[in-house]
Amino acid sequence: MRGSRGDGASRLEVVIRWGARRALPLLAGAWLAGCTVGPDFKSEAPWWQPTSWSGTRPTAPVEKVSLPVAAPLDPKWWDQFQDPELSALEQRVASENLDMRIADMRLGESRSQLGITQANQYPILNADGSYSHQYLSPNGVVGLFPPAGATSSGGGFGGIAPGTTGTSFGSSGGSASGTAGTLGAIPLQGHTIPPFNLYQYGFDAAWEVDFWGQVRRQVEAAKAMVQATEDQRRDSLVSIEAELARDYINLRGVQRTLAITEENLASANQSLDLTRQRASGGLTTDLDVANAEAQASNIAAQLPPLREQEGQLINALSQLLGRPPGALKAELAEAKPIPPVPPKVPMGLPSELARRRPDIRAAEASLHAATAQVGVAISDFFPNVSLTGSFGISALNAYQLGSLRSEQYGVGPTVSLPIFHGGQLVSTLALRKQQQKEAALTYQKTVLQALNDVDNALISYHTEQQRLAELAKTVEAGRRALDLARQRYVQGVATFLDVLTAQSVLLGAEVQQALSTALVSTNLVALYKALGGGWEQTYPDQPVVAAAGNPSL
Repeated sequence: MRGSRGDGASRLEVVIRWGARRALPLLAGAWLAGCTVGPDFKSEAPWWQPTSWSGTRPTAPVEKVSLPVAAPLDPKWWDQFQDPELSALEQRVASENLDMRIADMRLGESRSQLGITQANQYPILNADGSYSHQYLSPNGVVGLFPPAGATSSGGGFGGIAPGTTGTSFGSSGGSASGTAGTLGAIPLQGHTIPPFNLYQYGFDAAWEVDFWGQVRRQVEAAKAMVQATEDQRRDSLVSIEAELARDYINLRGVQRTLAITEENLASANQSLDLTRQRASGGLTTDLDVANAEAQASNIAAQLPPLREQEGQLINALSQLLGRPPGALKAELAEAKPIPPVPPKVPMGLPSELARRRPDIRAAEASLHAATAQVGVAISDFFPNVSLTGSFGISALNAYQLGSLRSEQYGVGPTVSLPIFHGGQLVSTLALRKQQQKEAALTYQKTVLQALNDVDNALISYHTEQQRLAELAKTVEAGRRALDLARQRYVQGVATFLDVLTAQSVLLGAEVQQALSTALVSTNLVALYKALGGGWEQTYPDQPVVAAAGNPSL
């Protein structure tokens, strides 16, 4: 019977409806009966939290000291330095730094991996079609059929009765005697079937029923890894922002040291001129002139290394912004003051640290993923159930593709039960449990490291301020000593050695004061980095809710 193509389409619709009526209740029942094995992850407070920051008070009273307070941390902490150039660079680094662009790519890869894992939750449906021109070998399956005119012996073979000469297998399924056998519509001429065409098209579907939540645990782990990658990107931004601020402050410190050294070189040259004048008048000896020349040359020798540091820091800042060496020279070559620290340093509460530091958040997400992987390993011990189905059209002639008799379909479940895997499943589960324990210890270590980073940064911040206060007194006393030494030398009551000594002490004190001023500011940068601030504006998240109360720091 030959049908039209419209009849074939109608028949396809009937088969799909028939399969849907029987398959959908089965799928729904399987879904409702499913469960999720393995431990559930619960986000809890860090294993240890201080009620207040330690190391927040100077060990000795210092005037005009910058102190931390429990006010909310400003996400744009670099604005606390009141340096427009620094703030402008910080605004650019998130979008221009190459490491951040790499981190963006890694986050995209992680999200794509999540999409791949989520796809396993849904059925797979494929459509296929084919045409082939085939020839069957006489020495293959066709050889099982007797040649035309031959008489089968024994009990018959392939449905051919003994003594039958030539057999026809037609569409009606009956048999008739003849001089040549046929297979379907193809005549069997001896053992040879002539070449024929085969047309096929159809659909097939498969779905692995997630009875034990294996796929759901895999999706859970993939989502946790996306969260970990997001927080790793935030952690990279925090580190890059801190590095940029540190390099910028050090650049201004080197430029200040250059200015101090050049001022002292000018002063040494003045002393050299004075000594030469006194020597020409017979008021001093050539020894003083030689000492003055040595002093001036020694100070001048300190300038090239400082200029080298200046160039390297400008290159470092250029690299952070994804620019070639020297690209920011025109922008940064002009010397500016070292960015001062604010009188008050807002740093939030210890209870907020775990939610603000990206590395702690990433460690927690990694622990979440490791916990979900334990559930995946447990589910491997249970049977797998897959539902498969197919519907297609197969015909030897193109005009038969619309015939009702050209249809073929199949549907049914497949069950796979693990029996013996040589200990692989047991070892995999043990591995996942060990990885979960390792992730838990890594999380605890990260929290402990964060608390130590904050405490150490606070100690360094306060002790360096104390040192800076003492250096300020040293500079003031050194200037008075140099003025007195010069006066006494001009009056002839002191040697030029006193002038050289006072000048060396003052230069060393002024350089140390400049370096200490920069170090106080960079220690504050280290404190802000330890607190984990700076990512909220670029990669926002849910706002951090301040804890109740305001304990004293």
